[in-house]
This record gives sequence, C-alpha cells and structure tokens, in this order.
Amino acid sequence: METAVKQSPAPAAKQSAAAYRNLAMATIGFGLTFWAWNLISPLSGAFKERLGLNSFEQSVLVAVPVLVGSLGRIPAGALTDKYGARLMFPLVSALTIIPVLLLIPAKDSYGAMLAVGFLLGLGGTTFAIGIPLVNSWFPPAQRGAALGVFGMGMGGVALSGYFTPRIAEHGDNLPFLVVAVALVVYASLGAVLVSDHPDRKVPTDSLAHRLGEAGRLRVTWELSVLYAIGFGGIVAFGVYLPTYLKTWYDLSPTDAGTKAAGFALVTVIFRPIGGWLSDRIHPALVTSAALGLAALMAIVQAFDPKLAPGGTIALLCMAAGLGTSSGSIFALVSQVTPQPKVGSVTGIVGAMGGLGGFVPPLVMGAIYSAKGSYSIGFMLLSDLALAGCVYAYGRMRNIKRDERPSGGSGPGRSGTG
Repeated sequence: METAVKQSPAPAAKQSAAAYRNLAMATIGFGLTFWAWNLISPLSGAFKERLGLNSFEQSVLVAVPVLVGSLGRIPAGALTDKYGARLMFPLVSALTIIPVLLLIPAKDSYGAMLAVGFLLGLGGTTFAIGIPLVNSWFPPAQRGAALGVFGMGMGGVALSGYFTPRIAEHGDNLPFLVVAVALVVYASLGAVLVSDHPDRKVPTDSLAHRLGEAGRLRVTWELSVLYAIGFGGIVAFGVYLPTYLKTWYDLSPTDAGTKAAGFALVTVIFRPIGGWLSDRIHPALVTSAALGLAALMAIVQAFDPKLAPGGTIALLCMAAGLGTSSGSIFALVSQVTPQPKVGSVTGIVGAMGGLGGFVPPLVMGAIYSAKGSYSIGFMLLSDLALAGCVYAYGRMRNIKRDERPSGGSGPGRSGTG
C-alpha cells in the first residue's frame, strides 16, 4: 500500500510532461506550416510586377492556397481521428516541403504559380490535426487555454509577413529554402516527439460516415459561421493587408509586411486570451464582445483614417477582437463535441474559417479595381462581425458548458438547447 502511494504521482507527472510536449510540438508545427502556407502573400507585390498582374489576379494568387488549405482541413481532421496526429503531423509537414521548393521554378509563370499555390494549401490543413491532439491531452477545465496556446501557431502568418520579404532581399529563392529546411527539421523531430494520448478512441466507421455524423450536428454549422467571420477575418487580413497598406497608404513592401506582421502578432497574442477567458466566462459571451469590437473598428477604418495614429489603432483593435473570438470559438467546440469527433468537427469548422478568409481578398481587390476605394469592403466586414456578435449572444450562450453530444446525435442533441 505504501509503495503504491509513492508510485502514484509518477504516471500523472509523465502524462503532464507529455501533454505539454505535444502542445509545444503542435504549436511549432502549426506555426511553420502556416508560414509555408502564407509564403506567397508577402511577396505578392514582387510577383505582381514580375508577372504583370492586375489587382484581381494578384488577389487570386494569394487566395488559392487559402481555399485549398481550408477545404483540406475536412479530410485532414477526419484522417486524424482515424490515424492520429503522431502520423499526420510529421507526414503533412514533410509533404508541404514539395510545393515550397516548387515555388522556385514556378515564380516566372502565373499558371505555374497558381498550380503550386494549390499544392501549398496543404500547409494550411495542420490546424485540423493539432486541435484534436491538444484536446485529447488536456482536461475540459484547461482546454480553452491550451487550445488558445496552440492557436498562437497562426503566428506563422506574422513570421512570414515579417521575415519572408527581408530574407528575399538576400536572394529571391532564399525564403523558400529556409522554410523547406525548417520543415525538414520539424518533420524529423515530430516523428519522434509527437504522440497520441494513450486513451485515444479510434473510430471504426468510414471517413464519409464520420463526416456525415459531424455534419448532422447543428452546432457544427453554427460554429462554422462564427469561425468564418472571426478566423476568416484574420486569414483575409493576413493575406491581403500587405497589399492594402502598400496600395492605399503607399508603404514599401517591407514596411507593409512589417505592419501586417504586427496585426498578425496581435491576433496571436489575443487568441489564448480568448481561450483563457472562455475557461472562466461562457465562450459565447466572449465571442460576442470580441466580434462587436471588430465590427466597430471596421467601421472606423472604412472612413479611411490616417495610418498614424487612427488607422493603426483601428487595425490593431480589430486584430485583438478577431484573435479573441478565434480562441473563444474553439473553446466552445471542445465543450460541445464528443472526443472521437473533435477532428471531424474541427475539420469542418476550420474549413469554414479558412473559406471565410478566401472571399474577402477577392472582394477587396475587385472593389478597389472598380471603385478605387476599400471603404465598401470594410463596411461589409463590419456587417458580418455585427451579425456574428448578435448571434453569439442571442443563440450560442444557451449552450451549457457541460453538455457533450453523444455519438450519432442529430441536430436536436447538438447542445444548442
């Protein structure tokens, strides 16, 4: 009996160490693959000049990886439920090296760049791999904060915005080589250090059946809409903000990339804050307040304030709101989704979030080409954010924190009350 008492803390300590190791590896992998996913955007100005593109063609170029990476999260999440993150994370990271290196021979052809951008979308799918991994290692009371920390991996967009154009100053191909080497190192370490939770439940049904089950949960689509607004806004600004700052405020590509990186950094900082708040306050209330702030700041920016200080303040406050909402929405996902379906639901919700970032750059580019102004685009963003704010408060706050929909539940058992 005495021996058992002395030995009992050891497994808990090992489990805690494993949890934080996997959280760290997932966050780093998410960040690196997001950097790869966003490689084209910081250099889009150079590609525009090299290939003679108009604003809409430039927007399409930066949006293609977003579209593919978003849709790819659906099968990536379901495959993670089946095969585990131990296989999926290193595998997807290694496969992302291929399109990163293909950017080198493709950079002189618009068609080739679109094709490689399609393949580059693979890097955006790791979000749906990391969420179920982190979710499985942490208890419900800590999941909001843990998922928020994992979400800081989207800072790969900030890393890309800041470092990619600076590295490119020392060689056109150097950014692609640096990211490829980093992915090689991570994939090698991930194969050793990433591990699935020993109690992970492996689904036995087919991929199509699991996605169908996740799609029948009403909360999946409610959260998808909210995430399309919150995270979609982050993705949209991540890929288009350098172009907006360069075009509207006449900044150099380096300055535009630096300020866009600052925007992304704020979203990264506030994402875990959103998760942390959601462990203490109902995440729907956190989401509502965050989207309300984003809506207000989008209205301010629609009136084209000077960049210093008005525009800077408005954009950074908008980043804080969008980052907070992204953390709180996935805290809500972890509360209302059964563990074996977290990957499938995450894939759908994450895909909708990424798709939410696919449309705005195209709309902003088209509006600017037609009207010579970005104000209409910012007003549309404010309308969407305000709608999300109202819906989160009026509907989603009725979801109880302790509800867990059982497998095979339909919309009536989604936890929406």
